[in-house]
Amino acid sequence: MEWLNYHHLLYFWMVARTGSVTAASKELGLTPPTVSAQVRQLEESIGERLFHKRGRRLVLTDMGHVAFRYADEIFGLGREMVETLRGRSTSRAPTLHVGISDLVPKLITHRILEPVLELDPPVRLVCHEGKTSALLAALATHDLDVVLADEPTPSHISVRAFNHLLGTSGVTFFARPELAEPLQTGFPDSLDGQAMLLPMPNTPLRRGLDSWLTQRGVAPRIVAEFEDTALLKVFGEKGAGTFAGPTAIADAIAEEFGVVPIGATDEVRESFYAITVHRRLQHPAVVALSERAKTRLF
Repeated sequence: MEWLNYHHLLYFWMVARTGSVTAASKELGLTPPTVSAQVRQLEESIGERLFHKRGRRLVLTDMGHVAFRYADEIFGLGREMVETLRGRSTSRAPTLHVGISDLVPKLITHRILEPVLELDPPVRLVCHEGKTSALLAALATHDLDVVLADEPTPSHISVRAFNHLLGTSGVTFFARPELAEPLQTGFPDSLDGQAMLLPMPNTPLRRGLDSWLTQRGVAPRIVAEFEDTALLKVFGEKGAGTFAGPTAIADAIAEEFGVVPIGATDEVRESFYAITVHRRLQHPAVVALSERAKTRLF
């Protein structure tokens, strides 16, 4: 059995936390060459590079990110052990690292993740938002436990991941009350020529809306396109035009943004997925959010 040298791991952890050998050596009270040598010995013992240089900075490699996460857990447990042995109570909760695609509406994200905050024993939730491709790369290196996305893993991304459908929802169109009232009669034909706010063309929702509007012979006047769905809704709140959102959270959208429904359709569907590296959900918090989404949200 190979034993890990925890002194080497500590020096690596400090360099990763501080961002440089010099800063880590000051905190450790050691010389930079000593710290560098200890980190190299750790890399040699595991057979992987943990840092690469970017200019004058040290940046974690993919394996470095994995090692840092384990080191963070190990030294966190060490601190907890000391506190416990000294008779001080600890309440260190397990952590769920969630990657959230920036295309998933914030209100949907909150509804999906809400059950995690209700678990007993409690789980600490850590949310990371970004592009789906970047989040899937972090999932592959085990920096994330799950990724929430509005579509399955794209075929061009070579990440071994499994897509767990949380649910689907039709869409509802909204506008400020003074704009919505005359459009409610004759929906969806009433949208023809009307100002509309849309997500970007490369998104699943936009593709679905474009197809549906074309099939119905409706040509709204596109006044703005957005990558950020929250920003889109803010413009809708200010009366810039109509916009679409998931019917599953129609009440919440209306309340938060001061808009009212114009009409709804189930012919355009939004789907939401929990993507993990496991074929079956394993993390108890991910199981909880999946069950709640399927039984209550969708």
